[in-house]
Amino acid sequence: MTPKDLANSVIAQLREAGHAAYLVGGCVRDLLLGRVPKDFDVATSAPPDELLHLFPQASQVGAHFGVVLVHDAPVHDGAAHVEIATFRSDLEYLDGRHPEAVRFETDPRQDVLRRDFTINALLLDPVSGEVLDFIGGQEDLKAGIIRAIGDPALRFQEDHLRLLRGVRFAARLGFTIEPQTFAATRLLAPLIGSVSVERVRDELARILTEGGARRGFELLDATGLLHEVLPEIEAMKGVEQPPQFHPEGDVWTHTMIMLEGLGATEHAVISPVLALGVLLHDVGKPGTFRIADRIRFDGHVEKGVELAHQLLTRLKFPNQTIQEVEALVANHMKFMSVPRMRESTLKRFLRMERFEDHMALHRLDCLSSHGALDNYEFVRAKQRELPPEQLKPPPLLTGHDLIAAGFRPGPRFGAVLREIEDAQLEGRVSTRAGALELARIHRP
Repeated sequence: MTPKDLANSVIAQLREAGHAAYLVGGCVRDLLLGRVPKDFDVATSAPPDELLHLFPQASQVGAHFGVVLVHDAPVHDGAAHVEIATFRSDLEYLDGRHPEAVRFETDPRQDVLRRDFTINALLLDPVSGEVLDFIGGQEDLKAGIIRAIGDPALRFQEDHLRLLRGVRFAARLGFTIEPQTFAATRLLAPLIGSVSVERVRDELARILTEGGARRGFELLDATGLLHEVLPEIEAMKGVEQPPQFHPEGDVWTHTMIMLEGLGATEHAVISPVLALGVLLHDVGKPGTFRIADRIRFDGHVEKGVELAHQLLTRLKFPNQTIQEVEALVANHMKFMSVPRMRESTLKRFLRMERFEDHMALHRLDCLSSHGALDNYEFVRAKQRELPPEQLKPPPLLTGHDLIAAGFRPGPRFGAVLREIEDAQLEGRVSTRAGALELARIHRP
């Protein structure tokens, strides 16, 4: 069963029991825009205890707020699910995230008024197609406007994450932020510092991967949110680059063009690792800028790896993501040397983990600056020329083989084995006997 079918089934069951029920929120917004919703949510007049009676297998994900989760099958990764929430109004917010208490309602209008933006506060009857719009959300959808419901300052003070969510929706949908909502975002941008880093991280990742990443980061900058959450990226602004290599402008402009080049669409899947690599590949340049015979950024790769690690660790990205992004930053300049690499070095380069992300980053880097793709095409030709078994052939010898041959273990073991692998990758040795002979020459 699809999530949409499950949501329609849930609504039918609620209505059969005498309760009002509608699709609500982002799924309605996306359906009206002709997009495919990722999730389906249902709002209903049924009180929480009635929800658990009607859906005894449901899990409570927000008992205090009258929210349950219904699955179409035993819970597993691929199971369709629908979130059902009782109509409610929120009482006072004190922590910048949750209301201290809620009041359950039977009037959907009261439920709508507590939500964040007008385009996310529409209700849809899936049977009749009628849209319940109490706050002008349909007009804002048609006009392409992100507008907070009621007083925008109050909406943002209730839940500080809404500051970032407004930017994300504007970027993803290509909408503009309504002037009062924009002004409130700028005024209250420092409040984002009180939001958990995990929630900030997830919003930033969505801005990078859901579409419109360049617009998202330009809005983060314009609203002051970039200064609050990613000062390392803000530092790229105004950092000049040598025009012979970067006619497009400063480091910020170059990075924004690359984000735009990610080519995100609603249906494209953008790797968070690649998106973060694009964002951070030149993050070391502001701290290494100097002018000698020309503008130079000596050591910017090493500085970039250091800053990327600090930033991603601060935002609590998973260790694997951090390591993969660091690899993109650490290796992005090596493409300059591929035509001159030793064959063994080139083969090791081509067999790196997630090498297609490295290729995509290099291509974007070139197209966003000088435009020359010679090295990119050189690597593509090598990939076509070299099958996987030539990039990483089975080792001719192991450390145990060296010991069995009478070699004394020691710190030089690794260097000897690497020399043997170099020779194997370069075609200078292809047999076990030849490898042993080479090992004796380089005997530790």
